[in-house]
Amino acid sequence: MKKGTRYLIIPILFWIIALPPAGRAQGINAGGAVTTSDLGNSVTVDWAGLSTLNLETAVEIALSGNPGLEAAAARVRQAKAQVDQARSTYWPRLDANASGSRIELSNNTYQQNLAAARLLNPATTLDDPQEYYTADLTASWTIFDGFERQFSNAAARYGEQSSAEALNDARRLLISAVAFAYFSAQLAKENIAIAEADEEFNQGQLADAEARQRVGTGALSDVLNFQVRKNQAKTTRINEEYRYEIAFYGLAALLGLPESRLPAHVQLDRLAAETAAELSSPPVENLIADAMDRRPDIQQAQWRIKQTEAQVKVAQADYYPTVVVAGSLDGERVDDPGFGQDDFGNSIQVGLSYNLFAGGFTRARVREARQRQIELEKLLEELVLSATSDIRSSAALVATAQSQVALQRENVDLVQRTRDLVEKEYNAGQGSLVRLNEAQKDLTTAQSNLALALVALRQAWVELETRTGNILATYVASETP
Repeated sequence: MKKGTRYLIIPILFWIIALPPAGRAQGINAGGAVTTSDLGNSVTVDWAGLSTLNLETAVEIALSGNPGLEAAAARVRQAKAQVDQARSTYWPRLDANASGSRIELSNNTYQQNLAAARLLNPATTLDDPQEYYTADLTASWTIFDGFERQFSNAAARYGEQSSAEALNDARRLLISAVAFAYFSAQLAKENIAIAEADEEFNQGQLADAEARQRVGTGALSDVLNFQVRKNQAKTTRINEEYRYEIAFYGLAALLGLPESRLPAHVQLDRLAAETAAELSSPPVENLIADAMDRRPDIQQAQWRIKQTEAQVKVAQADYYPTVVVAGSLDGERVDDPGFGQDDFGNSIQVGLSYNLFAGGFTRARVREARQRQIELEKLLEELVLSATSDIRSSAALVATAQSQVALQRENVDLVQRTRDLVEKEYNAGQGSLVRLNEAQKDLTTAQSNLALALVALRQAWVELETRTGNILATYVASETP
């Protein structure tokens, strides 16, 4: 796999796995600005005034407009609604009912009813068909339900917290994917600049070789050689421009832009030299401790365990009786719906229900909830072990990348000096064309290796910060969904 491609595939796969697709909430206004939304807050980007896109701005746009993130935010709102549903059980319930019916008796039933009525009053007559109307207003209130409401509310609140952490985890993975895609695009851009420099160098040598040939001091083979080298550099530049364009499409998709396309005039920052902070040794043990407190997936697992603990209590509520108070106002009228005061009666009742035997259903339900709790606790243990291992691996990768950057930086300096010396010798007629070709090729290779090492270093730091959860503190302000 080509080095430029492999650094592009990682963030795209990361994005597809971590963030499920959802509907976009965005648009482009007449002035060329793109408006994206996040939990009801809109962010408008003035692309006309933005010529260079840095990583911080890219992350801000992605956090506002990525559709997968909007789907996670919708799940948080769902959890909030579930909390409201659980709270509603503390309130009385008021129901109104009304009905009307028209009953036409069979001839036999009519004669039987008429005969029964005339036993009391021989002059009685019965209407057939007959209309019946009823209306009632019923209020009921659960006084005690074995603490089911209390723990159902607790479970719903813990579920809301779990959903909020799931949203933060989606943000964590999205920021990481944006950073990987951004650095991959920067790598392609740097390789374009290297290819352009190589093309310019060979163009200069070609011009000199043609001049020497015209005065009879140069060979045609030298002219052809530099023409070939120039074309090779141009081919490399075209290929890197293609990779840069593809990386832009991937980055635009992560940003949630329409048609996965950035405006044509927008470019990325050039790949900057490594900083002292990037060359510092990561404090592994402190980072592991940070991950336990900051990684959203770990926090989410902890909230889910609390939610399951509450669900165990909800299941145990069936061991207790339920007490309900109810009152109703009932009306009944024959022939027409014109209810009057005399058509209504009322009732008040206190009901107690207590299940004595259900075939072991409650016991099995409690056992199921407890086993679910054990499952989640073991999954949390596994997650913590995996996170610890990943952090140590990422720290080792950072150290390796730091060594590579230092080595490649030294190589570029050495090869640059070598190429300059060989160029002077060749122009003075003291060096061979083959040696100049090798020196120039070594220089472009060393420069490409340095760019790759720089990108690998930055991606290693992003991976480490992602695995510790610290990447959220860098890019996401504290907020409540």
